[in-house]
Amino acid sequence: MIRVMIVDDHQVVRSGLEQLLATAEDLDLVGSAADGAAAIELAAEVDPDVVLMDLSMPEVDGIEATRRITAVDDHPEVVVLTSFSDQQRILDALDAGAVGYVLKHAEPDELLAAIRAAHAGGSPLDPKAARVLLERGRGGDRGAVALSDREVEVLRLVESGLANKLIARRLGIAERTVKAHLTSVFQRIGVTDRTQAALWARDHLPPG
Repeated sequence: MIRVMIVDDHQVVRSGLEQLLATAEDLDLVGSAADGAAAIELAAEVDPDVVLMDLSMPEVDGIEATRRITAVDDHPEVVVLTSFSDQQRILDALDAGAVGYVLKHAEPDELLAAIRAAHAGGSPLDPKAARVLLERGRGGDRGAVALSDREVEVLRLVESGLANKLIARRLGIAERTVKAHLTSVFQRIGVTDRTQAALWARDHLPPG
């Protein structure tokens, strides 16, 4: 069973997600929180495998909650579930430690598949979110692509030839977080593998 926790400040959304999860035999709802602060405490109590995280919430938002939930060892995988598909929110969420980014208009089966993919080590991205990242990546330089500082760090280490496990160790983050960053970076700079990414970094990143 995949242990799932829901975080959203709208009761109707939480109720709908609870009903959806009840239809999947391999998913077990272990907790539900209405804001980021409660989510941080609840995640420590119920030890979920995957957290579905809203972004826009009062007090502690989804970005900060994600950052704090993924800061501990053996943390759950966070999949953002939001209505927003602008690039900066996507970048902020991935940089905070989320491994997936799904929009709320996704079909029920797509959302269930995203939960399973995150638990299996994947990085599920909504096609519209991925398209936003890809279109921004066609600009050619870091300014146009708007890579986060952490993504630049990861890309420089790829350029140096380090594997994901060594990059994670060097930066003090989870290997799955490294994979999520690379998924995001590859789409935005328009490459499909590490070699192309390393060449792009050599040509476009300033010496560092």
